[in-house]
Amino acid sequence: MGKKPVVEQDECVGCGNCAEICPEVFRLNDDGVAEVYDPEGAAEDRIQEALDSCPVECISWVDT
Repeated sequence: MGKKPVVEQDECVGCGNCAEICPEVFRLNDDGVAEVYDPEGAAEDRIQEALDSCPVECISWVDT
């Protein structure tokens, strides 16, 4: 069993920190909020760095 990052888009303020730190996994969509487009695009520690950078803590891990 693994885990993947998810973004609570209704809580996202669109700061872009996650996409700047880990663009292989996160991007801002057409509405200007973050989304996960490749949950396996980077190493876990790099994804965690992006999670830790979120000012509203709207990104988390879920078990797959």
